[in-house]
Amino acid sequence: MSSEGARTIRYYWEDMQPGSERDLGSISPSREEIIAFATQFDPQPFHLDDEAAKASVFGGLCASGWHTCSMAMRLMVTNFLHEASSLGSPGLENLQWKKPVLPNDTLRLKHKILESRPMRSKPDVGLVRTQWEMHNQHGDCVFTWKVGACSGAATQPPIRPRPINIHLVYDSLLTALRP
Repeated sequence: MSSEGARTIRYYWEDMQPGSERDLGSISPSREEIIAFATQFDPQPFHLDDEAAKASVFGGLCASGWHTCSMAMRLMVTNFLHEASSLGSPGLENLQWKKPVLPNDTLRLKHKILESRPMRSKPDVGLVRTQWEMHNQHGDCVFTWKVGACSGAATQPPIRPRPINIHLVYDSLLTALRP
């Protein structure tokens, strides 16, 4: 993506077929990055101080779960959304932090499409339900969540940004994805 914001769209909601999976790369947080994030956003002792962290249930310094979510989002944007017709997300569900993320862990993000269909009220917008999983270098799942997403269709003209009522979009997505 250029600094002017121009981008080439390669993925539309029609490309997001249920069952398809994508590896979205890896990231390794340093001790300094863990502490910097925690200092600003989640200043709990086990994210800030080695000695306090040793005495915690984690047994050592670990990243904030919100830092883990932020790293996952960074990988998603860099390795997929910059080339996708993303229109945002109405929300997520079932967030789980399964294991602590330690300094210098190598985290790999996997993305799986669970469901995909056009929005009833806006057929030029697709509703996609996805599963994100992040694993460390040992293959342990450290984080998972399910995310609802809205994506533009390839068969329609580009959608111009306009104000939307996110509550209506979220309600439509939940209704559409209910069994």
